[in-house]
Amino acid sequence: MKRKITLKQIARELDVSISTVSKALRNSAEISADTIQKVQAFAKLYNYRPNNIALSLKNRKTNTIGIIIPEIVHHFFSKVIRGVELVANKRGYNVIIGLSNESFSKEVINMEMLANGSIDGFILSMSKETLQQQDYHHFNETMSQGMPIVMFDRVVSEIQCDKVIVDDFKGAKTAVEKLINNKCKHIALITTKDYVSVGKLRTQGYLEALEEHKITPKADLILKVDDTLDYEVHLDALEAEIEQLFKSNKSIDGVFAVNELYALSAMKVARKLGLNIPNDVQVIGFTDGVLSKHATPSLTTVSQHAQQMGEKAADLLIDKLESDYNDEDEVYQTLVIATDLVERESTK
Repeated sequence: MKRKITLKQIARELDVSISTVSKALRNSAEISADTIQKVQAFAKLYNYRPNNIALSLKNRKTNTIGIIIPEIVHHFFSKVIRGVELVANKRGYNVIIGLSNESFSKEVINMEMLANGSIDGFILSMSKETLQQQDYHHFNETMSQGMPIVMFDRVVSEIQCDKVIVDDFKGAKTAVEKLINNKCKHIALITTKDYVSVGKLRTQGYLEALEEHKITPKADLILKVDDTLDYEVHLDALEAEIEQLFKSNKSIDGVFAVNELYALSAMKVARKLGLNIPNDVQVIGFTDGVLSKHATPSLTTVSQHAQQMGEKAADLLIDKLESDYNDEDEVYQTLVIATDLVERESTK
């Protein structure tokens, strides 16, 4: 059985551009008969079949960017979209939004649908299911067909593309150091399973802050929430897990949660158990969404600067679309955006 080959590989083997290969396979009048014959013979030899992903190549510009996000109601993702649209509209591009709903298959379907002539490139944050399965073929196939991708927030080192992230590790470490400096001795962590990169990095920040201050991390103070369940629908299940954490560790005087929902749920449970915030237990979250500002008490949180992430991602993608880049010599950037600790009433 002959190996599967891509447009990119054909272009490399024949020392022509991806665009030339694509046009030759479609018998374009722009390409010489000799080149068409050579490309088609090579494609036939290796049983090349066009992939449905990323058929919209650079020579068919739409001036439209596709955004794929895991969820639409999340304040963080809505702010990223705002940043993308702000830059895209200024630079003459439209934006189409696709939703994966944390599903691998929906992510693939969205990419196939949008890449089939609708857009020029993608800005995306991976679904949890994709991260869990570690199946990234749809990203690699999209890029191999000549369509650039910029990833934000949830990224993996295996994918060679431009990325925009926040300093999750340092943001978490700063938050936990705030609790330690506020005299918290028994700090609980509410986090995700380790396959979610941001949760893993925030967990590492928590652990390093404790170790640097000579506090021994305790496994029973770390709650790794099974986030395959939609806790925005099943809040009672999340609260039950957090309540068990408090009841099993009555000495907890500080909580660091890796997202806003976990932090606000922790505050609700603490109040239910008769604890005063911040006198009995201090709480810090991550994201700084609308609910953090309006919670009672208001939540001290790490700000991710989501709109800035969107703006940077849009600039990276559009710069690439408007450059005459050759992906054989491609250099990819990872932009790291610093976080800020926004202090409110949930800490002293």
